[in-house]
Amino acid sequence: MGESRTVAQSLAGVRDAPSAFVFIEWFAREWLTPLRDGDGCTAEEVAAVEERLGSRLPASMVSFYRLLGRRRDLTSNQDRLVPLNSLRVEDGVLIHRIEAQGCASWGIQVSDLGSADPPVVCGGYRDGGPWRRFLGSFSLAAVEMVLYEAVFAAAEGCHDNRELDDADIVKLEARYERLPFPDYPGWWQPDVQPGIRWFAGSDVLLREDSRTWLWVLTRNSASLARVRDVLPGDWLMASERG
Repeated sequence: MGESRTVAQSLAGVRDAPSAFVFIEWFAREWLTPLRDGDGCTAEEVAAVEERLGSRLPASMVSFYRLLGRRRDLTSNQDRLVPLNSLRVEDGVLIHRIEAQGCASWGIQVSDLGSADPPVVCGGYRDGGPWRRFLGSFSLAAVEMVLYEAVFAAAEGCHDNRELDDADIVKLEARYERLPFPDYPGWWQPDVQPGIRWFAGSDVLLREDSRTWLWVLTRNSASLARVRDVLPGDWLMASERG
């Protein structure tokens, strides 16, 4: 099963909100399950939420919920997309995503709701820290959400993770293509730089967390075996199968 374009090529075409959602449709079709009618929320549901909140939602957020607001497998395998009818404002932020154990939240500051594609902030950490910039637009945060959640949606034998050391980073950067996506902070260590980076290879998607941990998603078990050969080490899923 080969894709006509690579993840890097498709992601390079993301320039604005419409192209971000084109990428999400492509990624769902090629790597997971295609989007279908009924996966999104209705215009009437959006209007009801806007009336309840007393504010219009940003155009990019509306497009996202209209496209895949009901697709929990694309948005809520680890962390959780807030259902459209449960959107709420807390501490001056419209919350749209919540970490698996409630340790952090993502949202749009109320002062930015008038923007078509506003920046996303992350906060509510264990230490009670302030809201911090996550990504520069909601559409980029939507792409990140789908990629992030995809790592946890893989079939058995198509995903794994392990700790990294400096030698692993050298191999990772040499053997896999860095995806054209900005570095961004992990919610669990918002002040640590560098942040999260994405890489890809043939039938392989890799997420590197601040040079300390690696997650891999593959389209088949043979591709996962090749990653383990390139980056030998204590892969957790392999160890569990023992």
